[in-house]
Amino acid sequence: MRRESRRLRFAPSPRGGSAGASARFSAAPVSAPASRVRILGIDPGLRITGFGILDKVGHRLTYVESGCIKTAGSELAARLKTILDGLVQVIAAHRPDEVAIEKVFVNKNPASTLLLGQARGTAICVAVMHGLPVAEYTALQVKQAVVGNGHAGKEQVQAMVRRLLKLHGDPSADAADALACAICHAHGGQGMGRLATAGYRMRRGRLV
Repeated sequence: MRRESRRLRFAPSPRGGSAGASARFSAAPVSAPASRVRILGIDPGLRITGFGILDKVGHRLTYVESGCIKTAGSELAARLKTILDGLVQVIAAHRPDEVAIEKVFVNKNPASTLLLGQARGTAICVAVMHGLPVAEYTALQVKQAVVGNGHAGKEQVQAMVRRLLKLHGDPSADAADALACAICHAHGGQGMGRLATAGYRMRRGRLV
């Protein structure tokens, strides 16, 4: 039986000594595949709470699901429970890793701001109950990240969400705002919209 012998060649020691005992093998670095992060974006509202889910793998974003949780009736506690139950179902069905939610802005009606804050607090509580990290962004940050203009209108946000996620149609305004919040979080809250809209012009709320 013939046995083949193999010789290993050692590179000279960088300090000029004998290389046999201090030889170093260097393997080419192997890049680990990018892990998937599932993000749940929430646009809180007492009447309608929008939600949007996307997956981030590296720099790639993939649409998963979106929709709205609608409440009815005049009793505040019952409406908040509807929001809570709806988000619990969304989290159970899609198992997100992180949550991004829009901050409440103070408008001219303090009562409306207070009610919106309670809806937002309910959404945050649901995320915390499930042990999910929560990131918060202002509406200006979200619009800047998605459209490149912090004062963009809802139609502009819908158009850019559709384009960035390669959707077949515009999502509803509340679902689009939630998806935009998730996109903003996926990009670290930075103004990626300027890059995404490069070469396009906005006409009547749509990219052309």
